[in-house]
Amino acid sequence: LHSATLYSERPTDEKPVLVEHVSFGHGDVKAVRIPLEGVIMRGPGAGLLGSRVDRIQHLMHQIRAATHDEAVRAIVLEIDSPGGAITPSDEIYRALCRFKESAEDRIVVAFAKDIMASGSYYAAMAADWIITEPTSIVGSIGVMIQSLNWKALTDDIGLRDVTITSGKNKDMLNPFREVNPEHVTMLQTLIDSMHSRFKSIVQESRQFQVDEMDELADGRIFSADQALDFNLIDQIGYWDEVAEYTADSLGVETVKFVRYSRQADFFSLFSQIRVPIQIEAKFPESEPRFMY
Repeated sequence: LHSATLYSERPTDEKPVLVEHVSFGHGDVKAVRIPLEGVIMRGPGAGLLGSRVDRIQHLMHQIRAATHDEAVRAIVLEIDSPGGAITPSDEIYRALCRFKESAEDRIVVAFAKDIMASGSYYAAMAADWIITEPTSIVGSIGVMIQSLNWKALTDDIGLRDVTITSGKNKDMLNPFREVNPEHVTMLQTLIDSMHSRFKSIVQESRQFQVDEMDELADGRIFSADQALDFNLIDQIGYWDEVAEYTADSLGVETVKFVRYSRQADFFSLFSQIRVPIQIEAKFPESEPRFMY
């Protein structure tokens, strides 16, 4: 038996190669439709034959593939997401900004189908134009961290926590101990800092005054009509309006909209096959984390 290492000199994360499918329209000018759906969180999603693909990584690969394709002049970010983790939301926003910075004539359009809230609204701030369907929910500009405290319950049933730490702040939000007011103050400082960044991104993108931004950034959600009145979005419409705006902005009559999918080969598919009778238990994230 002989073994060999198969590799490529091409940096697959930096310059990913994806399969391109024509979705809508025609012509020489291309726009890529990239979905941002569900909770923005690193982790595998279901795929072909049970393959496990990190959703954030796949989305970033799509943006990078579009960036390296000189024929692509627009990205349409199709959003249906309540938000999620802070860092991935920021990474998506920055990747879209870099796409625009890579050439003078490139644009990003955000299109909200149902929900565009919190972290997904943050990501949409890279867009030159935001269109939402009439029944979309928009906003929730804020930051949160959530945890459960089981101290009273564990006292009642006789459970004791034994945690050894290197400092008094290492087990912050330990659910088996009383909530420490000093820890709450520390976390509130972090929350306020992250919230300030969120507000500054929105303020710069939507050109709000400081007092306007403070009023809108209290975590509330808005209907599409309200969002338009408050300048949180630019237009209410459907896919036809998205296609029309993209073509008009690029100065062409028609645009060829494409979608990306991952390249699959026998070895990767074989390695990702799961036993059909395998049952996976799904539990919510147990550790507290900062969320947009």
